Amino acid sequence: MNTKHKPLILSIGLHIGIILVLVLGDFNPTAKPMPVVSQVTPIQAVVIDQAKVDSQVKKLKKQKSDAVAAEKKRLKDAEQRLANAKKKRLQEEARIKDLERQRKKKVQEKKNADDAAKKSKAKAAAAEKDRKKKVAEQKQANELAAAKAKAKAKRLKEQAAAKKAADKKAADKRKKAAAEKKRKEQEAKERAVQDRLLEQQMAEEMAGRAQARRQQMMSEISRFSVLIKETIQRHLIRDRSSMEGKSCKLTISLTPSGFVTNVVIGQGNRIVCDAAQKAIYKAGTLPVSKDPEIFKEMRKISVTVIPEF
Repeated sequence: MNTKHKPLILSIGLHIGIILVLVLGDFNPTAKPMPVVSQVTPIQAVVIDQAKVDSQVKKLKKQKSDAVAAEKKRLKDAEQRLANAKKKRLQEEARIKDLERQRKKKVQEKKNADDAAKKSKAKAAAAEKDRKKKVAEQKQANELAAAKAKAKAKRLKEQAAAKKAADKKAADKRKKAAAEKKRKEQEAKERAVQDRLLEQQMAEEMAGRAQARRQQMMSEISRFSVLIKETIQRHLIRDRSSMEGKSCKLTISLTPSGFVTNVVIGQGNRIVCDAAQKAIYKAGTLPVSKDPEIFKEMRKISVTVIPEF
């Protein structure tokens, strides 16, 4: 039997006992006082037990109230954990969707860059073809003009010679031969001089264009080298205590879109080299020229990284 219920059972038993005594007992006025005395003691015991019962009932009610409060708290905590898990799941799904959008964006940017490079290459080829066509047409026009001038000069000289030959046919025959020979020699000399001058002029023009183009290319390569270094600095994780005053030389391989395909570490501080290599791969894409000739020169580009503080 549960000890918590013993006082209650005892109290009920005592009450029943008292009732039986009152019903079945002897109520003679001449009865001895001892039985009456013996009946007083159980009444006092009932009062004491009832107080214990009330205390126990109060204790049981408190335990029940505490249990209900604890159950409410447990349910509230479970609901909070469920809400937190749902929130975390939604955040993770959003992060995955964002990563997928970024991946698709990079793929599209690479495709756009490749398409632009192809269009630029085709445009350059068409321009070169047009230039060659114009040069050929100009050369043909010059040759035709020279032929006409030569024919005209020859015709005039032949007419003059014929006129003189008519006056002094015999004497002028030798002079005519000598003049013709001298004329041809002079024409040959003049033609040779003109050809040399034309060749020299064309060579100087081509050299000037090549030098200007080379200077432009070197200037552009230098500009993009600065942009690449700035990009590396933005992604470089620095530590003044181990990097200040140190540097590293790296050779970077690039695609026409600027995508980094390889990084080769050269001479320099190992800590700076490792940090710079990580920064380059973190950037993923570096600034490059859209000009095919300039990009050809910087397909593999060497840069020296010096951490800035």
